[in-house]
Parts: sequence; C-alpha cells; structure tokens
Amino acid sequence: MSSGKESSTKRVRNDYEEEEEGKPKKIPRTLVEKTTEKRLIVILEKASLETVKVGRKFELLNCDDHKKELSKHGRDIAAARPDISHQCLMMLLDSPLNRAGLLQVYIHTTKNVLIEINPHVRIPRTFNRFCGLMVQLLHKLSIHASDGPMKLMKVIKNPVTDHLPAGCLKIGTSYHSDTLVDVRKFAKDKPIVFVVGSNGTRQGVEVDYTEQEVSISGYPLSAALTCAKICTAFEAAWTIQ
Repeated sequence: MSSGKESSTKRVRNDYEEEEEGKPKKIPRTLVEKTTEKRLIVILEKASLETVKVGRKFELLNCDDHKKELSKHGRDIAAARPDISHQCLMMLLDSPLNRAGLLQVYIHTTKNVLIEINPHVRIPRTFNRFCGLMVQLLHKLSIHASDGPMKLMKVIKNPVTDHLPAGCLKIGTSYHSDTLVDVRKFAKDKPIVFVVGSNGTRQGVEVDYTEQEVSISGYPLSAALTCAKICTAFEAAWTIQ
C-alpha cells in the first residue's frame, strides 16, 4: 500500500510543477530575498484550510463533502470553503505579474497556520488535486520539488509581518469600506501588501497589521476576482503584458 501512495504522490507533484506547454516560468530565485525592489505581496487572510479524518484517511474539510462532520461540531457549513483559496491561487499564480517575478503570496488560515507560496509552483487545475496537495502540506509542513530541494509551499512561523519588507504599506480590502480607490495609484517602485479575505464573505477581514482599508470596486467581488483585479491594475501600471 505504501509504495502505491508514494508513486501517486510523485506523479501528482509533477502535475503541480509542470508549466503549460512545457515553458518554465521566468521568475528569479531571489524574489523572496529582495526587500526594496518593487513587487506586490498578497496575503489571503482567514483561509479555510484544515484537515478532517474520514475513516482511515485525512481530507481537506469542505462544505460539500463534510456537512455531517461540520454539523456534528456546530460549525458553520458555509464557512468551510477551501475552494476560495484554490480559485485565488490560480488567479494570482497564473498572472503575468507572477510570471514577471513581481508577486509574492502568503496564506493565513482560520487555524492560524501561515503558508508561504513559492512563485514557481503551478497550482492544480482541479479542486480534488488541490485538496490532496493541501492535506499533504498541512501534515508534512512543506511540499518539495521532485527534482531538487526547492520548497514549493511551506508552513512558516507567525506573524506574517515578520516576513514582509520593513516599512511597506499594508492595505486591507473590503466592499464595505467607504474609501473607493483606483488600485493603480498604489503601484510604486517599492513593495506593497494587499490583504484579501478568503473566508467566503464580502465583509473583509479584521487584522491588526494594515494601515488602511479600501474598496477596489463599487460592486461586491469574489475573493478570486479581487485578486485578479489587483494583479491586472499593477500589470497596467508597471507595463506588464
């Protein structure tokens, strides 16, 4: 049984790392080490990523497959939405901004787990494969590339502010904010942080490390569309096509 699981894991990892049409991403390996050069940092806050044991195996808790488990413990079924994180990660990591080496992504879960996403990783296209990846990450604390020591995803120590450039502007996003802004005005030649709630609500998330809270649209947006609009705005400002 163990050999079958190992071969399956290796096969799935290769799927995560393959780039479309076999073209590798042109992203500098020193991206995370840079502290002063311009880049967008996105933090997905209050992400619903936790595991649950079903029979003899662990699965990623979600509202579609685990209604019984959620109801048993009096949990809000609608809040178990790991698919939101999946959608956001695909939007972010598939963006031209990421391919240009100007994006860094962190995930902070409702269980206070902080995850750093390597810009090189290719997020699985299907939700089931994404679930498998997240279960592996949450239990082993990291996902390695199959052809080297590079960590594609890893659990890191809180708080997230310890991993951000010193003095960078940190902006929260919420539809209910009275401050409607054009995101492009924030695209300067220095690092900047945008916090996007990925908990299934449009009310934003309350964190104590942002300097201001803004709305980027006059209409309520999904977390994934919020991520896409922010990336698109920075791509336009920094002339990335």
